[in-house]
Amino acid sequence: MSDFQLPLEPTRDKTTLRRQLQAERLAMPDRHERSVHLQEVLRVWLVGRHERSIGAYWPIKGEFDALPALYRWSEAESGRRIGLPVVDRDTKHLRFHVWFPGCPMEEDAYGIPKPKDTAEFEPELLLVACVGFGPKGLRLGYGGGFYDRTLADLRPRPFTVGVGFMHGYVPWLQPEPHDVPLDAMLTEEGVFWQRR
Repeated sequence: MSDFQLPLEPTRDKTTLRRQLQAERLAMPDRHERSVHLQEVLRVWLVGRHERSIGAYWPIKGEFDALPALYRWSEAESGRRIGLPVVDRDTKHLRFHVWFPGCPMEEDAYGIPKPKDTAEFEPELLLVACVGFGPKGLRLGYGGGFYDRTLADLRPRPFTVGVGFMHGYVPWLQPEPHDVPLDAMLTEEGVFWQRR
């Protein structure tokens, strides 16, 4: 794998950092190769999990596409479900609706595809895309707070696993009061961190 890096000095301003990390992710010449490795890491990691329902995301802006690995996981045993998020406009929380290849889709208010008229469920495991990530499960998202709000209210709380490319590791990232740490973080290099 390449050691591609932005030629810019890292910034501590989160808005600027998000833009830098997204630009870097989109410009990675080996993004496909990294995605293949992360698919393998995710498939192997899921073998040891007991959960039967996973909430995921539709990949945007060069994010890792976890759906192929999740679909293979769902086909390995009957009764497993995959869901994609639907934003509740009033509460700004996420609800998860069943997804499968070929299911009817429509765009949400943000232009992101979501399942149309499929059943809602609460996932036992939540796969979360990361723009960046820090130590001990700290995630840098797009700044909308949707996952943090949703996780703060879900009971029981699903096991949360971040997925992202290693270029997004920001060792100095500090939590804010509303941040809900992830339980695990996977990159193309393997399991980066997992809560004990």
